[in-house]
Amino acid sequence: MSRIGKNPVEIPDGVNVEISGRQLTAKGKLGELTALFTDDVEMIKGASDVTVKPRGNSIFARKMWGTSRSVISNMVVGVSEGFSRKLVISGVGYRAAVQGSDLVLQLGFSHEVRYPIRDDVKITCPDQTHITVEGIDKQRVGQTAAEIRAYRPPEPYKGKGVKYEDEYILRKEGKKK
Repeated sequence: MSRIGKNPVEIPDGVNVEISGRQLTAKGKLGELTALFTDDVEMIKGASDVTVKPRGNSIFARKMWGTSRSVISNMVVGVSEGFSRKLVISGVGYRAAVQGSDLVLQLGFSHEVRYPIRDDVKITCPDQTHITVEGIDKQRVGQTAAEIRAYRPPEPYKGKGVKYEDEYILRKEGKKK
């Protein structure tokens, strides 16, 4: 029995949810998101909420029950509030800047790294050592932040690299004489 799937997804004011067959569309003040779900789950729209139930008793249907509920919840939150992921760059000479439609990173390589910014994600740099990734699709925001972090993940000795703002780097002791 799914504990997450049992809870209905509350629809806040200003968000419109439409269900047509297997497709769910959420429209809000920040934009519109559409997702296609499997036949193994049934979505029921109430007055101010959406309920998800499994069709049948198969293992896959029970797995997709909680997953579908979480995806719908992320869609509703995304179009009403949006998602944000913050990155911090630490290291001497490491910096970031937005130039046109590219994020330009200088991360200790002999060349600068140019990351093209997607249309559905907004990237800003409040200063040279902080990057903010914002958008309405939680998966896209997280994937973009992970791709930026992957250019120079933080190393355990000095902590240099690109890390999430809330990430803790487990430090190692250096060489002993």
